[in-house]
Amino acid sequence: MASRFFLTALLGLLTFAPASAQEAAATVRNESVPTLCAETDNVALTFAAPGISRLRIAAVHPAYIGTLSVDRMAPDFTACDMSKDPAVPAVPKRVTFFETPDLWLTGYTFPSFWRPAAVPFRVGDKVVEGLHLVQLWVRQQDRAEEVLVVYPPDGYWRARPLSPSHLPMTGYGSSFLVGPVETEGRPLVKLKEIAFDPATRSFTLTFAGGGTARMHLATLDREQLALDVTFDRPVAGAPFAALRSMYVTEFNADVARLAWKAPGEKGWGEAPVMTYPGGLASELWAGRLVPSRHNTSAPDMVFGPFGTK
Repeated sequence: MASRFFLTALLGLLTFAPASAQEAAATVRNESVPTLCAETDNVALTFAAPGISRLRIAAVHPAYIGTLSVDRMAPDFTACDMSKDPAVPAVPKRVTFFETPDLWLTGYTFPSFWRPAAVPFRVGDKVVEGLHLVQLWVRQQDRAEEVLVVYPPDGYWRARPLSPSHLPMTGYGSSFLVGPVETEGRPLVKLKEIAFDPATRSFTLTFAGGGTARMHLATLDREQLALDVTFDRPVAGAPFAALRSMYVTEFNADVARLAWKAPGEKGWGEAPVMTYPGGLASELWAGRLVPSRHNTSAPDMVFGPFGTK
């Protein structure tokens, strides 16, 4: 009963937009596989549907965030063998695209990455190629926090809300993809360019195969970070979004449970992430109901509502 109470309370918090005739459902496929390594993205959910042109993606603090006094964010390489992972060498560098007292954007190139770094990142007239990671930072109430990151070579994003007042910071957990999702060793989105507009806090994603998406940072507070995504045209022949995360056990997971709202149903469905059969959903929540030993404070993720123009 306690678990259901917490989930019901959380889902009540996640009613982002009123129902409308334009809302739609996506087909969710669960391609998750078991693993013993906590640093492997073995959780894989994809979202696909013809005609979808907009969606909301949100990172929300887990229901237990107020109970945390100890947080764990260190990596756990127990039972992991990364020796065969691809590694493309690069020359490390750091670049600041812009900086104001309340908002700044910083990019990094690491000594190596699993794919070549060739996607240009643009802010105004400044364009930088070869970045592996770009971080968005904000300052609120005299606290600087990194709230959103993107990896341009493979299109992976991570997000987190502002930290609650009783914690100095919170961790990242699950990743998500926006755009035509394909697989080359692992799921990814191939990008031609990423641009950021500081005035509107919006990213424009130009896809290698054609088409664009605008990702607007619509909400950022101590409860959630919400991104409104609008495609210039629906993604055809591939999923338009995906969730990537990890699950080893209930106590060692970044995502352990799913809840979804299916068309025509009177309530939300619920299932463990590894046994979820997939299906139609107009909204989907992926998170945890009990604290994990891995990225304990990392946010839950919500996909939807979905909509058409």
